[in-house]
Amino acid sequence: MKNRWWRKILPAVAVWFYTSRFLTGCGPFGDVVLEEDGLEVPSEEEEDLIVVGFSQIGSESVWRTANSASIQNALSRENGFFLEFNNARQKQENQIKAIRGFISQRVDYIVFSPVTEDGWETVLQEAKDAGIPVILVDRKVVVEDESLYTTWIGSDAEEEGVNAGIWLEEYLAKTGREGESINIVVLQGTPGASIQLGRTTGFESVAEKHSNWRILEQKSADFTNAKGEEVMAQFIRKYQDIDVVISQNDDMTFGALKALEANGITTGVNGDVIVISFDAVREALELVAQGIINVDIECNPEQGEYIAAIIRKLENGEPVEKENIVDEQIFTPENVEQYLDTRTY
Repeated sequence: MKNRWWRKILPAVAVWFYTSRFLTGCGPFGDVVLEEDGLEVPSEEEEDLIVVGFSQIGSESVWRTANSASIQNALSRENGFFLEFNNARQKQENQIKAIRGFISQRVDYIVFSPVTEDGWETVLQEAKDAGIPVILVDRKVVVEDESLYTTWIGSDAEEEGVNAGIWLEEYLAKTGREGESINIVVLQGTPGASIQLGRTTGFESVAEKHSNWRILEQKSADFTNAKGEEVMAQFIRKYQDIDVVISQNDDMTFGALKALEANGITTGVNGDVIVISFDAVREALELVAQGIINVDIECNPEQGEYIAAIIRKLENGEPVEKENIVDEQIFTPENVEQYLDTRTY
């Protein structure tokens, strides 16, 4: 068991934090965006709990909400953890400040899902110097020294993109359209996010093998419903002949479907436009079952138990893999019905 003497001083740190914020407008941790309850500290009875500081990107999608819930449920007091949860509101500067706050608190582990891949070397070096293991979840970082983080848990985004391309190949062949000119538009996620980069690279690696596939445009819709509708409406005005819409998450897909319907364009199995989506939240899977979305490539948000298992290994001095890929599936109208009743998000 770690020497957790520092927890005795946390209540005083909490008082200092609030006093500093009220008197000066910012605290010793900077403008850290914490949950509404503010900085929470373990009680004396909880001093043997494993303290984890977690910075989530935000709450921009159904998937992200499910991901947060999975982590909060797995890293609960009942399971032996004390979780400090931070919502970064889609801003890297908020995450960096939150991580520095966790370092100041001397948490046992730092877990975060990075907004973008770049710009983390300095703060991760600070965590390493403090002896705090860092676990990346969902998204990755690009750093010269990979020892700055302990492990990563998430989806193989590039493989997801490849799977979307392979599905489209097979679907066009099955429907007798493999020789046609296929016009594609892509709603991308947050620029620079590893999920956006991976899904883009993966799909493009398949598309470049088909001279009759034409990617008309790829544009960010920030993984949100509203932006998905806006960008899709722009595509419709700009391009007269769209055969395939690829949306890099379900929330953007929901928005895109609104724009398509508003313009009298049908989608799915019997529609004018093929729709390929990612994430596979329940609402999207229901649309797959109805034939409105052709295929949904799963990105599994239930990563909390993976995090808990890795922390327990580290606590026991056991080695862990540098990368841990969660289990995922591909959903089509042919197989989706059997999964709907058990989908929890």
